[in-house]
Parts: sequence; structure tokens; C-alpha cells
Amino acid sequence: MPSWLSPRRSMRLTKVDERKILDFDIENRPLAYWYGDATTGEITAIAWSWVGDKKVHVRALGENTMEDMLSDFVEVFQEADMVTGHYIRMHDLPVLNGALVEHKMRPLPPKLTSDTKLDLVKVKHLAVSQEALGAMLGIEAPKVGMNQVTWREANRLTPAGIKLTKERVVGDVVQHKLMRAELLRLGLLRVPRMWYTVPGGLAIAEL
Repeated sequence: MPSWLSPRRSMRLTKVDERKILDFDIENRPLAYWYGDATTGEITAIAWSWVGDKKVHVRALGENTMEDMLSDFVEVFQEADMVTGHYIRMHDLPVLNGALVEHKMRPLPPKLTSDTKLDLVKVKHLAVSQEALGAMLGIEAPKVGMNQVTWREANRLTPAGIKLTKERVVGDVVQHKLMRAELLRLGLLRVPRMWYTVPGGLAIAEL
């Protein structure tokens, strides 16, 4: 057992792994210039799959409205005891919150998270992108690659572009599920952490 994993923490991990765990990923496109070279963005696809289930669900902008995409994902997010993905606490979850706020929907509730980038054991001189980790671990499901031409097609929401986006976001979930299982087997992930929209909770408007 890794030195950082105490018996108490080991018990917590065992209990978590018996719960409903949702693996998910999003794709997004730049939307408007903000300052300098920075841009605002917009979600173009969301994919999710329950750990232990092979089926991957996907919603894509151009086939679904943003409100329907968000509503469908929030519904399953609320069912989950824990969510997992790569860099989700710093990217996917805040991006989803931004979309919810823009569309005047309530933000995501607090959730236990297992982030395979942020919760990876500390390393140096090693690439820790999902693509790099997947290749290093010999994961058979490769990350679906995109280049500038295919990204432009995808971000224009053409029928061909939407197909590319869906293939990429679904591929990321398939690869991530296998990658996370291998990281857990090797003892390379720290314990899950809670993610909060804001520490301390949100104020409720008086009626």
C-alpha cells in the first residue's frame, strides 16, 4: 500500500468504489475574443458513462440545444455519488458551471471527484495529459486526434464536424475509463476530493 494511503483512507476508497461513479468529458469551442489572445468559449459536446457500464451517452450542439444538453447532464450528475475525468476540477466542471450560469440555470451541486490529472501522484519529467498517460500505460483505446482542419470543421457545427466532435468526446470517455482503472490498479491516484461551486454553499433568495 502506498505510504500516503492510511487504513482510514483505504476504507474511504473502498466505499467510494462501491458507489455510482460517473465518467464524463466535454468538448468546447472558442466563441468571442476577450482580452489579448484569450477567448470566451462554448460547450459543443458532453459525453458520460457509468463506471461498470459500457454504454456512453453523448449530446452535441447542433443536434441538441444547449439547454437540453445541460439539463440531461445535470440529471445524471445529480444521481452520481462521484464523478471522474481528466482535469475536471480546473476545466470541465467550471466550464459547465459557466454554461449553466449563462443559460440562467442553477450551478452544479458539490460533488466528490476523482481527477486523474490533479489526483495523480506527484511526478516530474513526465507528461501527464490523458493522451500521454494512456500511451504510457498501454491503454488500447487511443485518444481521437484532431488537427487544425478537423477542429475548424468541428467548431463550425457542420454535420461532418458534429460527427468528429462526438467521436472525440466519446473516445475520451472510453479511454479515460480504462486509464483510470489502470491507475487505480497501480496505486497511482490519491483519494478523491470534494468539488464545490463556492465554499460554504450558495445563498437562497427569500421568497
